[in-house]
Amino acid sequence: MRIALFSTCIVDAMYPRVALATVRILERLGHEVIFPPGQGCCSQMHVNSGYLDDALPVVRNHVRAFADARFDVAVAPSGSCVASLGHQQPMVARAGGDEALAREAAELAGRTYELSQLLVDVLGVTDAATDLGSWFPHTVTYHPSCHGTRLLRLGDRQSDLLRTVGDIDYRELPDAAECCGFGGTFSLKNPDVSGAMAEEKIGNIVASGASICTGGDAACLLHLGGAMRKRGSGPTTLHLAEILAATREHPLDPTSYDHSIPEGARR
Repeated sequence: MRIALFSTCIVDAMYPRVALATVRILERLGHEVIFPPGQGCCSQMHVNSGYLDDALPVVRNHVRAFADARFDVAVAPSGSCVASLGHQQPMVARAGGDEALAREAAELAGRTYELSQLLVDVLGVTDAATDLGSWFPHTVTYHPSCHGTRLLRLGDRQSDLLRTVGDIDYRELPDAAECCGFGGTFSLKNPDVSGAMAEEKIGNIVASGASICTGGDAACLLHLGGAMRKRGSGPTTLHLAEILAATREHPLDPTSYDHSIPEGARR
């Protein structure tokens, strides 16, 4: 299968290793991964702040970038951005009077999957250790992001994959469904509330006994990871894709992670 990677702006700018991990996982399964040039933001920040006119050219750019590529399905390591494609982009196009763009956006969104959706629903991956060779011998808890839970309705796809990683010590997160406080521009406009929500979530992460908190959205992990680093101690964060990409042959040591992937470990 030919799979187009939508890296998302936050992964591209802050966590390129997550995009590389996504490619490693899919290539390990025997698929061809392409990266459509010209892609950028999904327009979620604009829409959530009410700037629909400014969002329209962003939506148009996304649709055009992927329209020029030949692929079967697209994937993004972000439930939030994938949810935005279906939940917001057609609406933005219609609000701007471009019905043709709205149809194109809806069609593209219909074949764009969050990583765990693609692995489980399309590629039939049910056991990470067996199907992907995933191995991560660390204590891990899992934060389900709001958009993945409420808009994409991912259910247990991400946590089920994590539980099947080789030698992982999976810990349940108390009050897992509660928001971490990021909310995109919410964290900038309401920093005190956002910070308090992060502190409550971090308290639950610590209570789980895990040394690492993972999830499927880099934005949530950026928010929580920054708050935990500000504390100066405690758990760290890693994206789900990074854990699934780790193997016995190419293990990932989170205590000495330098944010790079060795050239020989990209398969």
